[in-house]
Amino acid sequence: MKVHRGEIKVLKPGFEKPVSLEECKQQAEITELQAQSPIRAKVRFDYRGKARPSRFFFGGKSTEEAAGELRQQQAALWRNVPLQGVQIDHIELGEIYFVYDEEVDDEVAFAPMELDVVADSLDKLVRFAVREEFRRILIVEPERITMSKQQMEHLFFQVNDMVKTQVYLKAKKYFD
Repeated sequence: MKVHRGEIKVLKPGFEKPVSLEECKQQAEITELQAQSPIRAKVRFDYRGKARPSRFFFGGKSTEEAAGELRQQQAALWRNVPLQGVQIDHIELGEIYFVYDEEVDDEVAFAPMELDVVADSLDKLVRFAVREEFRRILIVEPERITMSKQQMEHLFFQVNDMVKTQVYLKAKKYFD
């Protein structure tokens, strides 16, 4: 400890710059406030419809019907299946739109859905971003997010883990 002009200064380990005790307390209070504030976000998914040909003159679905049905199924899952650390406040279903797909050489329908989400932490939002249907995320609040080194490491670990899981599931789907 060093004393400068009646103020107690503490040297942080690994740093030569003296830091006041009050500065450390203020920084700790800010970190606690940021850790407690939930993250509000809007997440958009666009569900692609895959047309199914009819069998024996019935049962076929157009890409528009398939996209709408898939979106309804996913909306029901988002409403009814709880996620730890995540709360779905509102689900908004957009109007189905069409895009020309060169691979299929036809128009493909997409059914958009936007979720209003409240998450305990940033890493809880990763599960939304690694999905194939994910299109965008808009963080509504807080205006600024400060993360510690450990929180950033945890976030990157979560991203890596979820991407590995998605790749594994895709590979399993194609090879089975």
